[in-house]
Amino acid sequence: MTGYGKAEGIVGNRKFTVELRSLNSKQFDLGVRMPSLYKEKEMELRTWLTERVARGKVDLSIYYEAEVAEKKVNLNKSIMMAYYQDLKLIADEIGQKDTDFMSLLMRIPDALKPDREELDAEEWNAVMKLVYGAADMFDSYRNQEGAGLASDFEMRIKEILSMEANLDGLANARIEKIKERINQNLEEVVEVDKIDRNRFEQELIYYIEKIDVAEERSRLIANCNYFLEILASNAGQGKKLGFIAQEIGREINTLGSKANDSDMQRVVVQMKDELEKIKEQLLNVL
Repeated sequence: MTGYGKAEGIVGNRKFTVELRSLNSKQFDLGVRMPSLYKEKEMELRTWLTERVARGKVDLSIYYEAEVAEKKVNLNKSIMMAYYQDLKLIADEIGQKDTDFMSLLMRIPDALKPDREELDAEEWNAVMKLVYGAADMFDSYRNQEGAGLASDFEMRIKEILSMEANLDGLANARIEKIKERINQNLEEVVEVDKIDRNRFEQELIYYIEKIDVAEERSRLIANCNYFLEILASNAGQGKKLGFIAQEIGREINTLGSKANDSDMQRVVVQMKDELEKIKEQLLNVL
């Protein structure tokens, strides 16, 4: 499900920005980008996000800008002084004057060492407050999108139910068309006075029973109503709605295969169109 949340704040002498975003995905796929100083907290953060976000291709970014200049490396004074004493002694012994010792010292391995910070608990707690703020905005974004999707799903399911109700007249007309067509075909090969009407009615009833769609229509209505029931229930029903949509599609397909009537087929195609629009958006539902 798509979503976006952002929070900014000053922590110490740094301006932090936290962004949480997600794209549609059947599974949960989390990517985290954060300063190396906080890497030891990454697994804790991932666990929390897994429970909070639940589904989607999710990216969390934490970065900062220093309000004042920060040193990235420090001079290793003890190492440099030790080398300086040795270099000066050698220079004096060989009579070397005006030697640029600093240039030599800066080339010595370990003369510069990275400024390694220790993780500060209070600073991390302040950063996590920004993460919570971004997550709240993220949830708000999702809730707004979810409300729109729920309204769209409800409208389309009710449209399918409306189309199903219109099948009553088409189904009755279809039977009359079938009776007339079979009777005409029969009269083309058999003389009218030689047709056994009782046997004709029995065969016709048998054929009509084979293409009867009353059971499929009943299941279609039940599944549509169940979809609406789950849609109105608690959050986290996306997968269940997907399963119900599959069942709705199965009944619509069976209706189409048994319709044997162009008018009913048109309605079936319209039902399929509405259902496909629902399926396209079900990935957006948690």
